[in-house]
Amino acid sequence: MAATTDTYVGGGAVGLLDRERIIAKPGFNRWLVPPAALAIHLCIGMAYGFSVFWLPLSKALGTTPDTCASMNLASALFTTSCNWRVADLGWIYTLFFVLLGCSAAIWGGWLERAGPRKAGFVSACCWCGGILVAALGVYTHQLWLMWLGAGVIGGVGLGLGYISPVSTLIKWFPDRRGMATGMAIMGFGGGAMIGAPLANLLMTYFRTDASAGVWQTFVVMAVIYFVFMMGGAFGYRIPPAGWRPEGWTAPASKSTMITTKHVHLRDAHKTKQFWLIWAVLCLNVSAGIGVIGMASPMLQEIFAGSLIGLPDVAFADLDTTQKASIAAIAAGFTGLLSLFNIGGRFFWASLSDKIGRKNTYFCFFVLGIALYALAPTLAGLGNKALFVLAFGIILSMYGGGFATIPAYLADIFGTQFVGAIHGRLLTAWATAGIVGPVVVNYIREAQISAGVAPGPELYTGTMYILAGMLALGLIANALIRPLSDKWFMNDEEVNALQAKSAAANAGPTGSFGIGAGGFDGKALIAWAIVGIPLLWGVWVTLRASMVLFG
Repeated sequence: MAATTDTYVGGGAVGLLDRERIIAKPGFNRWLVPPAALAIHLCIGMAYGFSVFWLPLSKALGTTPDTCASMNLASALFTTSCNWRVADLGWIYTLFFVLLGCSAAIWGGWLERAGPRKAGFVSACCWCGGILVAALGVYTHQLWLMWLGAGVIGGVGLGLGYISPVSTLIKWFPDRRGMATGMAIMGFGGGAMIGAPLANLLMTYFRTDASAGVWQTFVVMAVIYFVFMMGGAFGYRIPPAGWRPEGWTAPASKSTMITTKHVHLRDAHKTKQFWLIWAVLCLNVSAGIGVIGMASPMLQEIFAGSLIGLPDVAFADLDTTQKASIAAIAAGFTGLLSLFNIGGRFFWASLSDKIGRKNTYFCFFVLGIALYALAPTLAGLGNKALFVLAFGIILSMYGGGFATIPAYLADIFGTQFVGAIHGRLLTAWATAGIVGPVVVNYIREAQISAGVAPGPELYTGTMYILAGMLALGLIANALIRPLSDKWFMNDEEVNALQAKSAAANAGPTGSFGIGAGGFDGKALIAWAIVGIPLLWGVWVTLRASMVLFG
């Protein structure tokens, strides 16, 4: 059908946050949507960098009285006289990702009805409001307030912010689904690269003899994040129903793994394909997140003295000063892994547009199994460069898995409810956030209890078990097949769902005066707003990681 330049503008009162308000009009540039998504993801991505606050907070009250030695987790929640332990604070990190997965699953359907602007607005209020509540918790030295603010309220903001652009970007970029979601989800991996060094700068500025400067840092960062996230939320636009880029037509039967139909949210979880993709994501993330959690101690214990030019000195034989030196080098290793994590989100998601989502995950699992299996050999050889490269590739596939999964879901289930389906699938992330670190940490503790000294042997069993997890993921991915026709909605159901934003009653398709767009002046400004902070974070991380190679 011929394209038209008309768009639905709605009848009656339309609220500022309503979905009908943000339907794009002729002349809109679709390249304005990814930086809006990045503005939100770069802010909520600071969840990965929250550990920068743990040590300052664990010493916030100065010297800990001897009476605090018997403090347990329950008493830590309400004490005002004892320093918090890092382990007590670390529960906030767990709450982040459990609440992210749960909130995305619970409110994913609401997001599809309400639209990305309203979801982004609520996300900003929850994430930034949660940080302000956490600031009050630090000021009054009440850990339960930190858990409630940052962990619970902030975790809800994470979930809504994470999934807010997914469905929208896939609809704006039907020709490059993987690349589009990769651009946004790359921001979540990069948030800590900006937030962690910024937090360090602010804590240094606000630190006094009486304060660690954390609550002031929380307040400032909450305000900065709120401004950016509101800019992102109000920058969202959705295409009119039936929109497609000028001159683009969906490839006919190019792949049986890509449907042009739609599965309703109520039916998606009833299919075996949903649970197979759930397993694929959970196993890929469990293996990767386990490495993230042990990256620093792993490098220190495996390479020990060789990191500072003492190849014959084992980790246990290093003195305090030497251990501090290798800890700084290990921090550079962690930063380098974060760059691979970010780059992988864009690289692998974009590659999936060329080779397909299923084949991309085959690459993750086959390559991952090989690298995990080789890791003990590389560690035993003492080849630091190859060891770092191997784990960099592993972390690129960890990030790539997150960025590729929304497009995988769109291929299998269609685009109508992909945001909500993706939200439900993120329960796999919540599960992996518990399973991965627990498995890795308990294996390590079991090895130590068995008398294995810190060194390459301490992690050999771990690497093989992680390879086994990826092998299970490989099997799950191989079993994924296209859905049968019984699961898809008919045309009448789809038209009824799209009626509010339909360009016309009959449902024409075309560009509606909205082209594929390009980098005009407005788009360049939008990209600069998110790109400059991201480049600053990359520069800071690269500078810190250079110490790894002397």
